[in-house]
Amino acid sequence: MDYKQYFEKAQQASRTMVSLTKETINTVLTEVAAALVANAAEILTENAKDLVRMPIEDPKYDRLKLTTARIEDIANDLKNVAGLNSPLGKVLSDKTLDNQLHIQKVSVPLGVVGVIYEARPNVTADVFSLCFKTGNVAVLKGGSDAEFSNLAITKVIHEVLDRHTINRDVLTLLPAERAATEALLNARGFVDVLIPRGSQSLINYVRENSKIPVIETGAGIVHTYFDESGNLEKGKAIIFNAKTRRVSVCNALDCVLINENRLDDLPALLSPLADGNVELYADEKSYAALQGTYPDSLLNQAKPEHFGTEFLSLKLAVKVVNNLNDALNHIATYSSKHSEAIISEDAANIARFLNEVDAAAVYANASTGFTDGAQFGLGAEIGISTQKLHARGPMGLEELTSYKWVVRGNGQIRG
Repeated sequence: MDYKQYFEKAQQASRTMVSLTKETINTVLTEVAAALVANAAEILTENAKDLVRMPIEDPKYDRLKLTTARIEDIANDLKNVAGLNSPLGKVLSDKTLDNQLHIQKVSVPLGVVGVIYEARPNVTADVFSLCFKTGNVAVLKGGSDAEFSNLAITKVIHEVLDRHTINRDVLTLLPAERAATEALLNARGFVDVLIPRGSQSLINYVRENSKIPVIETGAGIVHTYFDESGNLEKGKAIIFNAKTRRVSVCNALDCVLINENRLDDLPALLSPLADGNVELYADEKSYAALQGTYPDSLLNQAKPEHFGTEFLSLKLAVKVVNNLNDALNHIATYSSKHSEAIISEDAANIARFLNEVDAAAVYANASTGFTDGAQFGLGAEIGISTQKLHARGPMGLEELTSYKWVVRGNGQIRG
């Protein structure tokens, strides 16, 4: 198949985006939100075709699954994006030089944004909304696991675009076959930036093989450290929420670190997890402390590979540390630089943790489950960047813009 035609059409469509008014953009997003809810039954029928092909025990199953409530959530995110201020056309810098050249630095779209993602049909709508709001064209390569779901959501979006006589190539969904991924990785000159969303293996593959600049939205290997001064009731609620709220997402908790002076509180701290059927992989000290209090069927001795693992399931590593220094060293060794948390009542320890931990989001006395574009007030997110160039953390509208220099003169020439 000749994939070049997709990229050429996307590039041509990007030139038409500048003619769309902010009012039109917001109207389209609001109508797409309503259309998704109105067509929920059809979308769920197509989603069911994807679900029957995936084992229910697969960690990706929960990400793939759509419900009426989840479609309504997606629609609400689109409406939230429509209600946000546009980041385009902002004057970031304005000055007049001695030679009377007037120079402005103005925010502009990135252009054509490629996104490669796995079994996450919500990404189809999220990426469209954020790109459309920021004047970007989206070229999407979803996984074959979500092929029917992605096609159904794209169909709804295209129908709304057609009603407004907007070029439907502003949203391009590539065929689900693997060859389309290779073509997108090599679409230099057509696609301006590539964003992978999915497993660490997918992200590594894209980074190593793309000829297009890549913004990494990384896997989440997430820790929560229970400090010597940690409040037990806060800790129980935070750890339970961070682990069990939704296990298949990148902000879910993977490892609990506990100060050795609070080891006697470990059974109580983790007791709610037993009701959530969470399987523990505990180091020697924590295993001994939990024996007889945590269900034997859910308690295992940890192996080295359990630390530094993104479980994406009802599994959790547990380790005893000597002090804050030990916790910081462990996190520095195993963190994917996504989200990290401390539970503490010691202001100095909290300040040190927040300052020293190198992660996109750092928390004190709160669940890492909040690392999310909508929760951070961004409307939705195109991903959570774990790198440091251009964007970091939940990526919303601002992160989908670049800038250009606009120079106005009156005949000036350079000597």
